[in-house]
Amino acid sequence: MWEYTDKVREHFINPRNVGEIEGANAVGEVGSIACGDALKLFLKVDENDRIVDAKFQTFGCASAIASSSALTELIKGKTVDEAIAISNQDIAEYLGGLPKEKMHCSVMGREALEAAVANLRGKAVAPHEEGEIVCECFGVTDEQIRRAIAENHLNSVEEITDFTKAGGGCGKCLDKLADLLAESKGLKPLKPLEIVKKTRLTNLQRMKLVAQIIDEEIRPSLQKDGGNIELIDIDGKTVLVQLRGACSSCMSSQITLKQFVEQRLRDAVEPDITVEEVR
Repeated sequence: MWEYTDKVREHFINPRNVGEIEGANAVGEVGSIACGDALKLFLKVDENDRIVDAKFQTFGCASAIASSSALTELIKGKTVDEAIAISNQDIAEYLGGLPKEKMHCSVMGREALEAAVANLRGKAVAPHEEGEIVCECFGVTDEQIRRAIAENHLNSVEEITDFTKAGGGCGKCLDKLADLLAESKGLKPLKPLEIVKKTRLTNLQRMKLVAQIIDEEIRPSLQKDGGNIELIDIDGKTVLVQLRGACSSCMSSQITLKQFVEQRLRDAVEPDITVEEVR
């Protein structure tokens, strides 16, 4: 489970400025529900270029909602120029910090603000939306990645994923992320094997691998003896399953669970995975 500050919890449970502004001067929309996080930011700006109201609609996790809430509190009352100077680090610091795996939520807030200001000033897109798509799973461009590296002083592919979500899906773009990191730092690109060794699995990658191993190896093996297994949930590195068929009443079910299911997942996915049975 993520360790959230009290302020993150407060802005998640009691978010400020939720909703839509009728007659908003500016609207910025980033992310997508398909990618897991989406934010729509509404601004009301007066004749003096001051933000008199800000509201948001967010689809996402606790960090996404809290970051959006914090953003609106930070920008209300500021001029547009003052607001646009707010960084994703400012949003995270306002909340007392975010888990490193959730820093992309603060980046999404900053990007929504930039998109809204671009809309206010009659621009079709904000600068960060330009560039070549590198991560197809989450629609992240090379320019977004370069900017995240520079602004947040990122030093690993893992950190790029934390701040942009790039590489957190299928993992096909990991080599490209490593190339962009090396380019930004003036370093020699990593070889593919080195990238894998230096990159931890994301939750999505872990879930896909666990489901694949269960479907392709573990379940067929149990079915040969009249048993079966169902994947119930994955909580971090704890895999929750339910044994079915002959396995559910077998005296050796716990041996099967630990010495076969758990051991196979540790060998194929991660060495510290644990498997628990849900009854």
